[in-house]
Amino acid sequence: MVIGRWHKPVIVGARVTLRPIVATDAEGMFELTQDAEGNDLTATRATFERATIDAWCASRAEQDLRLDLAIVERATGLFAGEVVLNEYDTAENAANFRISLRGPAWYGRGLGGEATRLLVRHALTPVDAGGIGLSALTLTVLARNPRAIRAYERAGFVRTDTFEEEGERWITMRMG
Repeated sequence: MVIGRWHKPVIVGARVTLRPIVATDAEGMFELTQDAEGNDLTATRATFERATIDAWCASRAEQDLRLDLAIVERATGLFAGEVVLNEYDTAENAANFRISLRGPAWYGRGLGGEATRLLVRHALTPVDAGGIGLSALTLTVLARNPRAIRAYERAGFVRTDTFEEEGERWITMRMG
């Protein structure tokens, strides 16, 4: 079990609870990876086998220098998606932020926005106050994903650059 600044917390909000991803989240996570709209808006081209997802979910508690949390809708107790801090940069004391919801039934309900705000606060809160104590968060988002861009800007991310890759225009954002 990971201890210290990268411990796996439970964070409770008004509409969502963020908690460590566990093996039993594999069904919802597999559904998330099969969402055509979500894959398109994140330029995800990989395909995922259920056995791979099962193993990935079961391994999250042991991962250090990253945080993978399930987004659980409090009203129903259902797995709604994931929020992740990864790609930790020790020199900058910064990490990449990522969020994915389970599919269209979960979009536009405010769950992702609240999950983003909760994890951002945890990431930037000093270690001695129970957070991770990061200096900054970064992310990359497709320019043609205005819903995500608005959500990130509402959470406090600011645009820092744009670039093109494989025929797609991307925006880099930063907070901290």
